[in-house]
Amino acid sequence: MYKDLEKFAVKGSFTFAQDDSLEAVCTASDSGSGVFIVNAINGDDKELIMVGSTGTVQNDGTLKSKNGGLFEKIVNGHQFAKTGRKYSWPAQMKLENIERLEVLWFETFNDDSKAIPTSVEGQVLQNFMDANGKLPRWNVAF
Repeated sequence: MYKDLEKFAVKGSFTFAQDDSLEAVCTASDSGSGVFIVNAINGDDKELIMVGSTGTVQNDGTLKSKNGGLFEKIVNGHQFAKTGRKYSWPAQMKLENIERLEVLWFETFNDDSKAIPTSVEGQVLQNFMDANGKLPRWNVAF
C-alpha cells in the first residue's frame, strides 16, 4: 500500500506514545508539504488508521502551503472535537487502548517532486478502500 510513497526522497517516520509530547517526537518537515500516514500499533499488530495531507497546488503550478508544513499539520491540525492533535491523539489513544502510533511522512511537492499532496492522499485512501471496503477509522468523521 505504501510502495508508491517510497519514490519520494524527503521522508521520515516517528513513533508516539500516549505520554510523549507530539511536538518533541515529531520529525516531520516544518517547511515541506505532502502526506502523512498514521498506524496504530498494539504489540505486533499494526493497522493503518489515518491518512492526511497538507499543501494546495495553485492553478499556476505553485504550492500554497501553511506555515509550519507537515510538522504543523501533524502536531496542531484539528481532529476529534476541534482540538490540536497534540491533545486529541493521546485522549483518543486512551479511549481505544492504542499503545503507540507510528507516523510516516512524505514530502510530495518540492523542487524534485511535483505530486499534488491531496491527490497522493486520495490514492492511498483509494488503495485502502479497495483492499478493505471502507476508509481508515480515523479518517471517518466523529
